[in-house]
Amino acid sequence: MPANRLKYEKSPYLQQHALNPVDWFPWGEEAFEKARREDKPIFLSIGYSTCHWCHVMERESFEVESTAALLNKWFVPVKIDREERPDIDRIYMNYVQAATGGGGWPMSVWLTPDLHPFVGGTYFPPDNRYGRPGFPAILERVAQAWREDRAKIVESSNQVMEELRRQSAMSAAGPDRIPSTVMDSAYQQFRRSYDSKLGGFGGPPKFPRPSVHNFLLRYWKRTGNNEALDMVAETLIAMENGGMNDQLGGGFHRYSVDEYWFVPHFEKMLYDQAQLASSYLEAFQITGNATLSFAARRTIDYVLREMTAPEGAFWSAEDADSVVDPANPHHKSEGWFYIWSWNEVVELLGEEHARWFAFRFGMEPGGNVVNDPHHEFTGRNILFQAHGLEETAHHFDVAGDAATVAFAGAQRKLFEARAKRVRPHLDDKILTAWNGLMISAIARGAAILDEPAYAEAARRAADFVLTTMRATDGGLLRRYREGEAAIGGMLDDYAFFVHGLIDLYEATFEFGYLNAAIELTDDQRSRFEDRENGGFFASAQEDAGRLNRIKDDYDGAEPSGNSVALMNLLRLHRVTGREDLLASARNLIRAFSTRVAASPFGMPQVLAACEFDLAPQREIIVAGTPEPGMIRQLWKKFDPNRVLLRAGPELAGFHPEVLELARGPAAVCLCENFACRMPATNAEDLARLLE
Repeated sequence: MPANRLKYEKSPYLQQHALNPVDWFPWGEEAFEKARREDKPIFLSIGYSTCHWCHVMERESFEVESTAALLNKWFVPVKIDREERPDIDRIYMNYVQAATGGGGWPMSVWLTPDLHPFVGGTYFPPDNRYGRPGFPAILERVAQAWREDRAKIVESSNQVMEELRRQSAMSAAGPDRIPSTVMDSAYQQFRRSYDSKLGGFGGPPKFPRPSVHNFLLRYWKRTGNNEALDMVAETLIAMENGGMNDQLGGGFHRYSVDEYWFVPHFEKMLYDQAQLASSYLEAFQITGNATLSFAARRTIDYVLREMTAPEGAFWSAEDADSVVDPANPHHKSEGWFYIWSWNEVVELLGEEHARWFAFRFGMEPGGNVVNDPHHEFTGRNILFQAHGLEETAHHFDVAGDAATVAFAGAQRKLFEARAKRVRPHLDDKILTAWNGLMISAIARGAAILDEPAYAEAARRAADFVLTTMRATDGGLLRRYREGEAAIGGMLDDYAFFVHGLIDLYEATFEFGYLNAAIELTDDQRSRFEDRENGGFFASAQEDAGRLNRIKDDYDGAEPSGNSVALMNLLRLHRVTGREDLLASARNLIRAFSTRVAASPFGMPQVLAACEFDLAPQREIIVAGTPEPGMIRQLWKKFDPNRVLLRAGPELAGFHPEVLELARGPAAVCLCENFACRMPATNAEDLARLLE
């Protein structure tokens, strides 16, 4: 079968559809011009390469000649990788959610030739099932409506876009600070939704939402409310114990289908690894619980082992589906790479050690997945920590040391055997935004866990983005793959990457990263800031701006660009003293304050930044090269509201007073509310100073 236009694209998702009989176009003027010339609606399909139901819809519809013929006859079919163009995805997702009450991927939207939506949904089955109409029937109905009621459709779609623009508009009419009462209200909302038995917020499916952790831990820091801390710590422990955590290889799957964190949706996303590693690191700083540091380390190690490009930056995702039989590579099933039959484990470990392993990780001879509606796990086991190591040793009357050695060997054997299976599809594009989140996590892991190799990994990734993912005008680019960096950077690219650079500076004291963070923030302000009404637009792309200039504010699986930008502005103001940065932060708060007060549940990362804004000003300045114990002391406790600086001539442009410190002996100076205490010159004095 001849390839369609998608074969020329770099996106792995688009390339997956290059051999479909559908005459796909990438998003762009060629498709729009054809729709106008032939007076046809556009069928827009949006997804990503590791999306399970995207694969299903491709097999059931887009690979079927008869369905493809309907699409080609009546529509101009267009594909978008949502990870390359999140700005376009968000515009049409807002429409689908408003029209249907739900959303997700694959997203299916029919557009007029001027790109206004008039019908939308997500996955459509090939025939009537799951309470949904079949896709061919939908195509026929939409085509008929376009022929018979076009004027009504066009008028309605124009009204829809105007309403979406109206809803997304905002003005800087609110206060420039969020009061603590809003934080209290948010805390109560999360408390009401918390699953006190199993951890997490809300019912199944349970998605990790690390922005909630970020807010609750900072709320605990200010208020001393231990329940806020407990909700986060208990959730993290439950996730670490569950099947959502890859018990052999580390890293977290996308979400839990059930309320027990047991049956996951098996894809692994870079942004989840980054944010969850940060959550585990912060909870470890507070509690000292080694289980939390272990989870953070295994997550970072997974990314460095399996999701790191030779150039040093980080790939995007691993698929949920994997090959069942290497002789039949087209037959894939969800989670197959990760699950085990009883006989496989007995063959690898022997009968006795297999029984130990099964008790520890919840395996059953007939499989341990009871609720399996699609029959993908029949006779197989998802590993989870059913019993602790000590409990297992006691149950089988084995000495603790012997059990530790036995389980380390057993896990190694299964990990090595699993490595011989066909790995899930890897989405090997490099995204600036997600790399920024991962750079932050690894840099902080380097400092908190005292792991120099992590710092080097964070440097390599940051240096790659700074040197390779840049446009000719110096602006950031969003995506790199197969030697090509392309697509103008969006707000989340700038905000997330700056966030990573600031954290990398604090972990290494290499001024170049701080300087790059300041320069990119200035560039971000020039490209995206709404100087009149406050906040930042999601994109500066011409096509997105023509449709609807959105300001993201929802902190979901990823934090919003505005939330992270707010924290960056506040931190960089404290570093530089620049009032223009503070003015941008205040205007952003004014723009979003009404929404935050009305729905704090949806904006926890904004609230985390506002906790920083409420806190007393606290700067820690390091002079010279203090002994390693002093540096470790700086990272021993959770201190989210400080700014960490190194005295030197580069910093003197912002803080001339540091020159005197820089000329003195190695020391650490603590300054609070514009007053500095006597510098500490050894770890013991520093510990007392920080207390």
